[in-house]
Amino acid sequence: MGRKRFIVEFFLAFLAYAACVALSSYQVAVSEEGAGKVAWALLPVPSMLLIAWVVVRQLRAVDELARRIQFDALALAFLLTALVTFSYGFLETAGFPRLSMFMVWPLMGVLWMVCTIMGTRRYR
Repeated sequence: MGRKRFIVEFFLAFLAYAACVALSSYQVAVSEEGAGKVAWALLPVPSMLLIAWVVVRQLRAVDELARRIQFDALALAFLLTALVTFSYGFLETAGFPRLSMFMVWPLMGVLWMVCTIMGTRRYR
């Protein structure tokens, strides 16, 4: 899969995700407790799976060097995310405000991006 195609597919999948999050957030706020509210809360999950599928397809389509850079970046991002989240968890026991689990993926995503940039520069 070409880079341009990946960007278009990822953007469209992310757009679907953003729309689902907006609709889900509104519906969860106005829905009564029960199965319907749970279903609305889970509405973004299929679009998240679509994003994952687009990313995995791209990772399978790149050459060995690009795959290695991505694997190394993801592994380092995983480790850094674990260190940051566990460290903050200990700070919460000292009175820091509790953070939502929604903070974990954006942190890992940013770290993955930074580690990918660093890994790409390493092989230039």
